[in-house]
Amino acid sequence: MTGPATVALTIEQLNAMDVDAFVAALGPVYEASPALAAQAWWHRPFADRAAVVAAFHAVADGLDDGAQLALLRAHPQLGATGPMAADSVDEQRSVGLDVLDDDARGRIASSNARYLERFGFPFVIAVRGLQPADIAAALAERLDHDDVAERAEALDQVKRIAGLRLAALVTPETSPSGSAEGSGARGQHGLHRPGRGADGRGELDR
Repeated sequence: MTGPATVALTIEQLNAMDVDAFVAALGPVYEASPALAAQAWWHRPFADRAAVVAAFHAVADGLDDGAQLALLRAHPQLGATGPMAADSVDEQRSVGLDVLDDDARGRIASSNARYLERFGFPFVIAVRGLQPADIAAALAERLDHDDVAERAEALDQVKRIAGLRLAALVTPETSPSGSAEGSGARGQHGLHRPGRGADGRGELDR
């Protein structure tokens, strides 16, 4: 099994991978949830990077409520100093959340605590391109959402984060086999896909 991808992979390389290599390369796309990458593998062969992103989004959308909640809870709190995935460290550092002054850090921590108590999962937002003030404003706004609207918004943000991570891990070129063999072709050709239980894990993940 290879380590996590450090150089962008081509679509041809992804399509040639077995499930173990695929998970090793793209397992971190969803925070602390490599089993979801194993589910995305079944959407091979991919036509292009957009098809890879669509496959990962489809996996998240297909989770039941409990598994979606577990995915949301896998994300670290913004501005926190506890352990988190390397991608999250880089993302938070890129917008200066690691160098906030005590006052700003305290305000975000207080809002994070209220959010967690309100919704039962940490505040999640795709931080790339934002400033700390933008994040604080979004956090304050989303505290006013109802439970259904905020669960949907949080999942959309998780999928946006996944798309941004995939943009760094996968080249955008089209597969040499062409779009006719695009995402989901295995299912169309009648090949077996493992079932998925209530926890969102398939047979390969158990």
